[in-house]
Amino acid sequence: MFESRLQAFTELHTKIAKPNTATQVSAPLVFINIWDAASAAVVQASGAKALATSSASLAWSLGYPDGEALPQQELLDAVARIIRVSELPLSVDIEAGYSDDPSEVASLVAKLVNLGVVGVNLEDGAQEPELLVAKIEAIRATKSCRTLFINARTDVYLRALASDRAAVEMTRRRLLSYQNAGVNCGFIPGLSCEQVASELANEIQMPLNLMVDANLSTVDTLFKSGITRFSVGPASFLNAYSGLSSKSGIEPSPLDYNRVNELLVL
Repeated sequence: MFESRLQAFTELHTKIAKPNTATQVSAPLVFINIWDAASAAVVQASGAKALATSSASLAWSLGYPDGEALPQQELLDAVARIIRVSELPLSVDIEAGYSDDPSEVASLVAKLVNLGVVGVNLEDGAQEPELLVAKIEAIRATKSCRTLFINARTDVYLRALASDRAAVEMTRRRLLSYQNAGVNCGFIPGLSCEQVASELANEIQMPLNLMVDANLSTVDTLFKSGITRFSVGPASFLNAYSGLSSKSGIEPSPLDYNRVNELLVL
């Protein structure tokens, strides 16, 4: 089961071509991110070809703020419930791996693989890129994780670690180092500039993932720039839960990432 789902998930990426490449599928891969078994079942029934969690949404659904506050066992239990209802390949966002110790990160990933997960998102956050490289290498050194699909996220733009050309170069260096360590895809949340997206897509020979809004308004344009994978992150959760505050009879505050995270900080 794992091997067939991993193959299907990998092919969703490898069969995507940049527009005008006639021999491959010229359509982007778009993930409407899920957070529990119910959202997984709904997205699956909508015709999705694979599932991917949002770490923020999953943590919120269990009563924790985003930012690695979620206990690992809670994560594993939630993923097991998603796997129970899913017939599709599943990728799980594990933030920075819930540890700075590469061996502990690899152990967590191995537990996810044992549940049936075929891919993970792993981020550098505010840490030095060398730490994420070490985590990737530890995962790849684990027998059960050697073929796992790894989407490496760099937070250069999301955290404004640099600006202008320095941000482009920092992103390029980080993604190339993660690729050399063994990842399959690069994720750049916070990047929306078509010109920069095109430059990075041309220089980095692996699929690149950008985060977009829930109505997918920029997907077509960014796909033409060479970006082949898109995800909405917590936007799908925020849209779903906005209906609760709008029915309260009180003028609701905008339901955004910061608002929900603040509600769950105890």
